[in-house]
Amino acid sequence: MQRPRDSVPAGVAFSGGAYILWGLLPLYLVLLAPAGPYEIVAWRVVFSLVFCAILLALVRGWRRTAALLRDRRIVGWLALGAALLTVNWTAFVYAIATGQVVEASLGYFLNPIITVLLGVLFLRERLRPLQWAAIAVAAVAVGVLIAFHGAVPWIALALAFSFGFYGLVKNRTGGRVDAISGLAIETAILVPLAVVVLVLIAAGNALLAFGAPGLVFGTLGPWHALLMSLLGVATAVPLLLFAAGARRMPLSLVGLMQFFAPILQFVIGAWVLGEPMPFERWIGFAIVWVAVVLVVADAVPQIRAAQRRRVNRGRT
Repeated sequence: MQRPRDSVPAGVAFSGGAYILWGLLPLYLVLLAPAGPYEIVAWRVVFSLVFCAILLALVRGWRRTAALLRDRRIVGWLALGAALLTVNWTAFVYAIATGQVVEASLGYFLNPIITVLLGVLFLRERLRPLQWAAIAVAAVAVGVLIAFHGAVPWIALALAFSFGFYGLVKNRTGGRVDAISGLAIETAILVPLAVVVLVLIAAGNALLAFGAPGLVFGTLGPWHALLMSLLGVATAVPLLLFAAGARRMPLSLVGLMQFFAPILQFVIGAWVLGEPMPFERWIGFAIVWVAVVLVVADAVPQIRAAQRRRVNRGRT
């Protein structure tokens, strides 16, 4: 089906809003201190489900969600997606709580390249030369960062691979699962685990409390409680904006725009929060950015070719 001429600008606006919100998310999560990352993730699951339930009631989407729940195959894929979300959210919030926003941004710079690689391994997609070059350069960048720091950037790799595999799950569910129903089912699957985590933190589990004296929610006044309660909104709104944008623009253009978020995260980590950026770390990131340039250089001609094909179809 041909998109209306004004749909792509609207798609850019929706997707741009999603990536800007994701890019600014570290600043929001910093305000939730001294709550530990595990408590934040647990409340994020709970309040995301609450917000999705409200949205489903407003758009009368319960019947559609119930139909999805009767499909065991869909539920299985969404359960896998829920597990991947747990890894992704925990790694990201842990990065913010421990002052590693820059490394988190590295994960999302690597994510498009990892996604391309997963497409080859699992979807049997064929790569063009520039895409192969981008993967090779990204591997060199990770190697350089490991060599200089003497440690694997596990937060970045966990974020890149978990979100990459999450994209694969969404590929498998196709257009059958809308954004609200999908997130509602995924968070519903995770709520029992989130409740267990919250109970353990309240009982004094030091590892899960992450230095906090038990549960923080509700103990630091109404402002902090409000910010914690809005975790569901902060989670669902960018996803809904992204879904609205992706329907209105070519997938290749969506792929290019995803670099907005890690750019903002990098700026926030390096300059706003003042995380250390020694020279050797700049070298590693510079190599990653070379890989990003290769991905962009490969994608731009594909976008232009797709636009020409749409124009030609419109004339016939």
